[in-house]
Amino acid sequence: MVSIAWFRDDLRTADNPALLAAAHDGGAVALYVLDEESPGIRPLGSAAKWWLHHALATLKDDLHSLGIPLVLLRGPASQAVPAFVNESGAGSIYWNRRYGGPERRVDATVKEWAAGADVHAESFQASLLHEPWTVSTGQGGPYRVFTPFWRALSAQDFRAPLDAPAEAGRPPSGLPAGDDLESWDLMPKHPDWSAGLAEAWTPGEEAGLSALEDFLAGPVQDYDDGRDGPAKPGTSCLSPYLRWGHVSPFQVWHALSRVRGTGPGPDVFGTEIGWREFCWHQLFHNPDLATQNLRPAFDGFPWEHPRGAGPQTPSVLRGPGLDAPAESRPESLEPLDAWKAGLTGIPLVDAGQRQLWHMGWMHNRVRMVAASFLIKNLGIHWRVGEEWFWETLVDADPASNPANWQWVAGSGADAAPFFRIFNPETQAKRFDPDGAYISRWVPDALVPGYPEPLVDLKESRRHALDAYESIR
Repeated sequence: MVSIAWFRDDLRTADNPALLAAAHDGGAVALYVLDEESPGIRPLGSAAKWWLHHALATLKDDLHSLGIPLVLLRGPASQAVPAFVNESGAGSIYWNRRYGGPERRVDATVKEWAAGADVHAESFQASLLHEPWTVSTGQGGPYRVFTPFWRALSAQDFRAPLDAPAEAGRPPSGLPAGDDLESWDLMPKHPDWSAGLAEAWTPGEEAGLSALEDFLAGPVQDYDDGRDGPAKPGTSCLSPYLRWGHVSPFQVWHALSRVRGTGPGPDVFGTEIGWREFCWHQLFHNPDLATQNLRPAFDGFPWEHPRGAGPQTPSVLRGPGLDAPAESRPESLEPLDAWKAGLTGIPLVDAGQRQLWHMGWMHNRVRMVAASFLIKNLGIHWRVGEEWFWETLVDADPASNPANWQWVAGSGADAAPFFRIFNPETQAKRFDPDGAYISRWVPDALVPGYPEPLVDLKESRRHALDAYESIR
């Protein structure tokens, strides 16, 4: 009998308990549903769609080597999954749990349907080290401060990673036809702006595990210092592989154990895995994390919502491009478009924004600086920046992206105080002292035509603090 492994953000064959359970049942079939229609489900951004296209193509090959077909469907999952189960004659369906509110509602609907249809349905823990509903403070509520949260979790032992299923042999016959991946039109075409993404990344499980091993073989030893230098190869670059589930947190945690005790770097990196957990626990307890301030006092903050706010791409990025001569660019841009395009006149901010546009990723230190500049120096709502990052990051994570924007804004859990305003010039002197990062991404910073700064950093900082006083 057919047994279905329903894939979501867990695009791997190893340490995948849902896939392992389906293979154990026999007649395993992998199913992926692109659901952008169910109420509350957030459609993917453009960079994430590019990644998903390549990830699914790679996953199909990986599953084929195990004798497991991958079927692609598009539409509301609460309708598509039961329909496929019925058409395939499957007797069981397995999936790894999700933690966003709309996603949990979809999963609960499918599980309720399965119970009435006499189909075995079972879900597993696979993307978080600890289930959010089992973690609480002494008062019984969710943690709002990271340090005690991670102290409680990191003291525990987490299960060992699971092997990939053994080769399943001949796949089931007579399966309903799924969609052709190309028909989903996930790849950019007019224009195709993805060359930088393809140059920087190789989506898939094999590439994710290779990135993990490369990191553990070198950069992790100096991670406590190296992670802050944007020009250095000091970070893991694992964020997209974790976001798409090419590697699991269990695989990362146990691989990290091989180098623990060799210096502070591995322990500091462990806290980054903890921060990812903390963000997901926030989302579980606050499903509107991407749209609502966690601190209600910030509902009255006088942020701006400029015209063109959100994921719209400025014409300068669709036109001659940032490598074109300065005189071919628009004479003036709205502040938001200038920020998106890396034309603010603030070199470190511009470097980060251009790195983001080119490779769908930005160094975390610079993410904080660019976010702080938008929110506090330009006075634009954090949601506007969060939406742009959602559109352009290959690692755009439903939990980490909004949680980190709220952290910078001061409106979130364990947030940086609002008066902590990152000075881009000071940050550049400290973390890019020889200008290597800025030179790489903003070679025009020292030539005629580079824009004047959009705002005066000291004056805009004062305005931000005055605005904060109005809600205190």
